[in-house]
Amino acid sequence: MNALFTDPQTLQGVSRREMFRRSGIGFGALALNALLARDSVAAASVASAMSPRAPHFAPRARSVIFLHMVGGPSHVDSFDPKPALNKWDGQQVPEEFIKGIQFGFIKGRPALMGSPYKFARHGRCGMEVSEQLPHIASIADDITVVRSMVTDEFNHANAQLLLHNGFRRVGRPSMGSWVTYGLGSENQNLPGFVVLMAGNGMTNAGTALWSNGFLPSVHQGVMFRAQGDAVLNLSNPAGMSHAERGEPVPACAAAGRARRALRAVEFR
Repeated sequence: MNALFTDPQTLQGVSRREMFRRSGIGFGALALNALLARDSVAAASVASAMSPRAPHFAPRARSVIFLHMVGGPSHVDSFDPKPALNKWDGQQVPEEFIKGIQFGFIKGRPALMGSPYKFARHGRCGMEVSEQLPHIASIADDITVVRSMVTDEFNHANAQLLLHNGFRRVGRPSMGSWVTYGLGSENQNLPGFVVLMAGNGMTNAGTALWSNGFLPSVHQGVMFRAQGDAVLNLSNPAGMSHAERGEPVPACAAAGRARRALRAVEFR
């Protein structure tokens, strides 16, 4: 501020127009401070959102790797034997099982199909595993199989959403988003939740499977593609060097400084 405004006696004789003419640079500094404070608060909020948090119980795992293998073998052919289904193999589904239910791809009254593979108990826990998975059977005491989960979903997209987001429609946060929201990340320079795509990367439910939903966008999963650039918009476009791509940055900064100087002149 001009020294003129530090004297209360002098200030009483200053007009409104004179005050704005002499304090233009001062008001610009106030605006700049406000913008910088806002950016610093935003940066701090992102850092705090991803800061590691203590869980309710002492953790044993350091990371979570979730494999979603689209087109994998059926549960009735791998870890979930169905003796009754094998007993009724080839016969039509009882009417009371499908009465009033509309299926997306099944017409009429379908026939039941049991598993053609044999199951046996393995390990001290007695886990039942199909003969198709002999190596998995050898580590039965080191893994956990959950058989208590049930659903009425029969379409792939809705079933995938239910598995990843806990809800059959889009708009809810995914498992990875909830993990970073609840526990944060020990690394503040890399995303805490990444998605590795295999093959063509196609899933029936699409990007909703790693969406942050209604949580802050910092908890969105970062997708790494199997082909081309692993992460989009990080590499330089074809025919443009790193130096050429960086040239617009100082140019934009210079233009911003020129606009601010012009505003200061206008205030005067």
